[in-house]
Amino acid sequence: MFILTVARWFAGLASAAILAGAAYLLWTWRQGEWVRDPAGELWRLREDWRLWTGLLLLAWSFVGRWIVPLLLTKGGGRRSRPLRSQGAIQQGASGSSLYVERHGPVGAPYIVFTHGWGMDCTFWDYARQDLSERFQVVRWDLPGLGRSRAPGGKVSLSNFAADLLGLIATLDRPAVLVGHSIGGMTIQTLLRDHPSSLERVAGVVLLNTTYTNPLKTMVFHRLLLGIQKPVLEPLMKLTVLLHPVVWLSKWQSYLSGSTHAAMRLGFGRFVTRSQLEHVALLATRAPPAIEARGDLAMVHWDATGVLEHSQTPALVVGGDLDIVTKLEASEQLARAPAARLMVIEGVNHMGPLEQADRYNQAISAFALSVQPGQGVGHPPAPMEVGQAPGSPSVAKRPVTHP
Repeated sequence: MFILTVARWFAGLASAAILAGAAYLLWTWRQGEWVRDPAGELWRLREDWRLWTGLLLLAWSFVGRWIVPLLLTKGGGRRSRPLRSQGAIQQGASGSSLYVERHGPVGAPYIVFTHGWGMDCTFWDYARQDLSERFQVVRWDLPGLGRSRAPGGKVSLSNFAADLLGLIATLDRPAVLVGHSIGGMTIQTLLRDHPSSLERVAGVVLLNTTYTNPLKTMVFHRLLLGIQKPVLEPLMKLTVLLHPVVWLSKWQSYLSGSTHAAMRLGFGRFVTRSQLEHVALLATRAPPAIEARGDLAMVHWDATGVLEHSQTPALVVGGDLDIVTKLEASEQLARAPAARLMVIEGVNHMGPLEQADRYNQAISAFALSVQPGQGVGHPPAPMEVGQAPGSPSVAKRPVTHP
């Protein structure tokens, strides 16, 4: 979610400017201006507008998070919350300490969920609710995020893939792997680096993700690629060095609502207030140094052609409004012989949240199709992968094979 990171940088600067403006106005009001009246006496003249404007800006700096979502989203819908339960810490293959949750009936087929960058496993709150009656839902925090820990703060896609491999090795049957954004990149890295793992993978679902350096498949890619080495990479390294200061700035930006405004760029037209608050909070909790190291890892990553050379069944889901990973990236991934493309209209990069019902329906149908006879309870009505029944906002696009 690199472009959202950049947006949060600017949001943080704007939030700091508002706070600085408040401090300046209150200080200048307090100082006032000395004037001499006709009788020769000195009086301190204070302009009240400075006081009230400064107090307003100061209040906005700490309570804006309650106001901005009201202006940028709609109410209603299911509440999305960063809730955890039934979690345990296990040793990762890369030496990391992994937080893992399992939900659902014993004996049901597995679906393993890997979240996007800057988030944690609670991003899959809707998936846990919708799918854990029929499947064993496994969700985990990527190393360095949430309650998982990365050894020495080191972050790499290869380490993530090794940890994912170690996780699915603990399961008693093959699993469907679902990944959003960097989660999808992690799955592709697993297929690339550990071909023997395919016997543990029943199928993969790649949500709003890419196959190469994310800067190449997002909006303004020419500009971002042009400033990658001279500007963006040095900023990432500076973020690591200034970690405590940046984290303090992130929390102030969250309180002011500036983070909410930045994260709103990752949603389409269906976002609700609780969803925006959820991702803004997770993005703020993410350690800046870890985020920066992950961004550096992503811009030097490539898995072009990996899915095309794999026979693993794949469902690729993209949003037509996605600015972080443009739809063209999903279309390219879906060129793989065993892949199928699903396009959901009106959603942006956070599609798995803002249209969770349709995403989860598709994941359920795909999981049952690649693990026939393993479902628990009554299966859903037959549904073709790539189409949510009765929903005009989902379009199936044909895939042209090279």
